[in-house]
Amino acid sequence: MPVPTIRDVAKRAGVAPITVSRVINRSGNVSPDTSARVEKAIEELGYVPNSLARSLRLKRSQTLALVVTDISNPFWTTVVRGVEDTAQDAGFSVILCNTDESESKQEQYLDVLVQKQVDGILLVPATSDGRIVDWIHKQRTPVVILDRAIEDVPVDMVRCDSQDGAYQLVQHLLALGHRQIGVLTGSRRVSTASERVAGYIQAMEEAEIQVHEGWIRYGTFSQDSGYEMAQRILEVDPRPTALLAGNNFIAVGAMRALRGAGLDVPGDMSVVSFDDLTSHLLIEPFLTVADQPAYEMGQQAAALLLARLSGKAPEEHQEILLPIQITARSSSGPPL
Repeated sequence: MPVPTIRDVAKRAGVAPITVSRVINRSGNVSPDTSARVEKAIEELGYVPNSLARSLRLKRSQTLALVVTDISNPFWTTVVRGVEDTAQDAGFSVILCNTDESESKQEQYLDVLVQKQVDGILLVPATSDGRIVDWIHKQRTPVVILDRAIEDVPVDMVRCDSQDGAYQLVQHLLALGHRQIGVLTGSRRVSTASERVAGYIQAMEEAEIQVHEGWIRYGTFSQDSGYEMAQRILEVDPRPTALLAGNNFIAVGAMRALRGAGLDVPGDMSVVSFDDLTSHLLIEPFLTVADQPAYEMGQQAAALLLARLSGKAPEEHQEILLPIQITARSSSGPPL
């Protein structure tokens, strides 16, 4: 069966092809009665407009790209949903790319996305190196950074205050009576990792507690890394009585290591973390967390990018800092 064309629609509706085009593109003056006839003909014939030709005329693909670091993490899944809902409400589709924190994968994806002429990019950068943002700007592609900070490069950003979140979590542990607190976090080259260490140090210094160099561990934001870092920190003397995990996956790995060592949480070791877990990943005891509004982060980032595309965003680049909420649960308690 031949694919219906715009001429077939025009013939069935009794109008000129240009009128069909105006109805599809919502342009020009077309009477309600004529629009209804055209739309009925489109439905009856199953006509699908040529979106590629349309995008070439409008110089828009109606497509955004979202580049995240680990789609298996429920935090990013929720961010994705916020982006997708906002984009679809505005008539945009979203291409999702996963880098696994790899700079090389990130570069490959960005190269492809620019070649595909996506209208804009929402990027969770694999590192805090601003050169990748400079490269995107040179391609004349609007970009918004999510979750992480890029220093010394003018770019729109939507993120939470990682340093303050870590500071609040350590304050919570200090109030419980802990003085030997360790931190397990991601790569030094990722802003959220270094900011969370900075918040930890700030709280410890204010409490006049000397930080043992072995209490700070850098790795990746993954369960395997959390497991390995926790195993190493258990060998430190003096051993911490509490751990701050840089994200939920690090916390899950660390809890596994603690249980493997025969340690009770929170009896022998309290654990607090960034980012909550979804119901299918609940662990016992339930984590004390610095909860970041993941869905809102996705929403706000997509809205900012869409505003930039429509020319409605302020000329100056925006940095939107979202609030973090501390939720105390059973994974943290006073030291023995």
